[in-house]
Amino acid sequence: MNSRQQTILQLVIDKGRMSVAELAKMSGVSEVTIRQDLNLLEKQSYLRRTHGFAVPLDSEDVETRMMNNFALKRELAEFAASLVRPGETVFIENGSSNALLARELATQPDITIITVSSYIAHLLKETPGEVILLGGIYQKKSESMVGPLTRQYIQQVHFSKAFIGIDGWQPETGFTGRDMMRSDIVNAVLEKGTEAIVLTDSSKFSATHPYPLGPMSRFNRVITDDNLATEKQLQLEQAGLTVNIVKRP
Repeated sequence: MNSRQQTILQLVIDKGRMSVAELAKMSGVSEVTIRQDLNLLEKQSYLRRTHGFAVPLDSEDVETRMMNNFALKRELAEFAASLVRPGETVFIENGSSNALLARELATQPDITIITVSSYIAHLLKETPGEVILLGGIYQKKSESMVGPLTRQYIQQVHFSKAFIGIDGWQPETGFTGRDMMRSDIVNAVLEKGTEAIVLTDSSKFSATHPYPLGPMSRFNRVITDDNLATEKQLQLEQAGLTVNIVKRP
């Protein structure tokens, strides 16, 4: 995705609906070029086209969450991708930032991605990278696999890094999730003892949810943006985590 296409996507998200003519005028290119951009963005599941207009995806799932703060999440994903070496096998959990990370890594044919997210697997169907989708109970809303069978599959595969999404964090609770079944799968991944990396925007560090992810000692690194309060960064570092701060675009 080039800078013009990123701008187009952000305009569509911000306005809710944009015509081809409006986008052409605001971008300074022809309507033919805009249609080509929209075709690509629709093919890659970033927006939807309808009767001369482009609209954001309207479901309350990973696709929709990806649209919120898209430029920031892309920056976070690009930084996370820089930590992965050629030839590595990595686990990528559910979530919008993780989906963008998977897209970034899947362009490299020598990296293997293991995931429980059917959304991520579908997103990567036209990329050269190898994708292993673990089975289990299909949780429709999150498009993710959960349950005891998924736990068994996690025990049977090996990976060097795990990229985890979170829903909340407080010093008293550590990392937390809003969904019991998905949190259980994260904990199964953490039990393997491989390098665990939290990939999330800073808004999650002011929330608390019911289900614990952890303990904190099983995490190694946090990648987030520069809106994270200095006090919280210090608390994370004092807990033994490396904190990488990415500047907001």
